[in-house]
Amino acid sequence: MDPLPEFQVTVLAAVARLKSNAYGVSITDEVSKREGREVSYGSVHVMLSRLREGGLVTAKMGEPTAERGGRRKRYYEITGAGQRALSEAWSRSNEMFAGLPWLPKPAGA
Repeated sequence: MDPLPEFQVTVLAAVARLKSNAYGVSITDEVSKREGREVSYGSVHVMLSRLREGGLVTAKMGEPTAERGGRRKRYYEITGAGQRALSEAWSRSNEMFAGLPWLPKPAGA
């Protein structure tokens, strides 16, 4: 599998972190919080589409809610392939930075 671009990894990690509460707005809020900057819903939506096309997340529609005027939310869930892609991204990142003297050592190292 080709390495995922950084923003795809960030969005995928947000989906994994949010579990059953992973829908467009909550994912956008989580990414913005973790990135420390405002991230647009549109950019997250594009990444979710790419992750879906790649089989890294699945999506299902929730029930209509009165607070949303009867509209339904699309909920996302990470797949096994998505979990493997995140693990690979984590490993590559750790390998890239391993041994730099000014960085803290990973826990257990």
